[in-house]
Amino acid sequence: MRYRFGENDQFDYEARLALGAVWQHGADAGEVLTAASDAADGGAEQWFASWTALARRVHEQAGKSAAGGHRVSARDGFLRAAGYFGTAMVAVDACAGPRARLREVFGEHRACFDRFAEAWDPPAERVSIPYEGMSLPGYLISPPGRTEPLPTVIVNNGSDGPISGAWTLLGAPAVARGCRALLFDGPGQQTMLFDHGVTFRPDWEKVVTPVVDFLTARPDVDARRVVLAGISQAGYWVPRALAFEHRIAAAVADPGVVSVAESWWRMLGPELRALFDSGDRAMFDRVIVEGLGSDPALAAVWRWRAKPYGIPSPFDLLTEVGTYDVTAVAGRITTPLLITDPEGEQFWPGASQRLYDALPGPKELVRFTAAEGAQLHCEPLGRALFEQRVFDWLDTRLACAGPRED
Repeated sequence: MRYRFGENDQFDYEARLALGAVWQHGADAGEVLTAASDAADGGAEQWFASWTALARRVHEQAGKSAAGGHRVSARDGFLRAAGYFGTAMVAVDACAGPRARLREVFGEHRACFDRFAEAWDPPAERVSIPYEGMSLPGYLISPPGRTEPLPTVIVNNGSDGPISGAWTLLGAPAVARGCRALLFDGPGQQTMLFDHGVTFRPDWEKVVTPVVDFLTARPDVDARRVVLAGISQAGYWVPRALAFEHRIAAAVADPGVVSVAESWWRMLGPELRALFDSGDRAMFDRVIVEGLGSDPALAAVWRWRAKPYGIPSPFDLLTEVGTYDVTAVAGRITTPLLITDPEGEQFWPGASQRLYDALPGPKELVRFTAAEGAQLHCEPLGRALFEQRVFDWLDTRLACAGPRED
């Protein structure tokens, strides 16, 4: 497909992701194309302004629909507005006053998603999942008219995506197929990071196990048919959790990730890797800081990607990221795991195949190609095809697991 939404690779990708959300009512094609066109090659400030203006306009329209009793129009409008605010946030670290802007726009984003969740039929349940003396916030969303124990998909978000994206990418197709979907913010994600300062951790089983405990204690969840599905960096977190948490009936990693640090070193290159490997912390930090100071665009990407780790020293940050590696525990995974392998994967190329090869248990590698229009990280424009292949596989696996015996 010969098209681009501007010269900025990240903005081009985000526009594709927004356009793909049309499939699950998370965007409107005309709105996305107009905003992307207005923002094309205008820099971060223009990107932020275009998408926030669109989000606020759609939010206002959704409010009028709600006031008039038009539930479906309001529901879909609030979801679109939430997604557009999420798209705007991608540029916040390259704008002036990023902290204040993030605080303002993130609040608007979550308020819109809350209104969407309330307008769902039945209204989504706001949940608090006990976690190490605090709680993880989430939404349990169900198909209409179903009160019996149902298969439930735990939607594991990635490193920086909005919860509206987790819904359109994984939650909505799960609910459409008769499952409940649990969306939640884990350490380093959204509310846990922005409101509570809780950062990422590599031992994600310590996150997933409390989530599974919470779900399996509920009478409306079929404990024998709980699914763990993750997008983007959750392609590491899902297999890491599966190595220790064995109550999951089936799982999805979109895509597979063996070592999170690989995406960082692709950005930094071999010379900086050699300097890092030398162990000269002071020199490495100095070179990185100087390099970021001379390249504002790269500095913005660094700040956005580093934020969830909460580690100021580049050397210490990359040392920590290096611990996010599933190699040593992949042999413990026995849960059936489907791994996507999109052509042109730009962050972890080749990792899906390597993860697949390392798994000893039931596994499936599903490729998505440019010829199908489903290439790139998380198949942004191939959502219908993704759902068909991935959820058909899940349906088969859940049927094998059988319903809960009460």
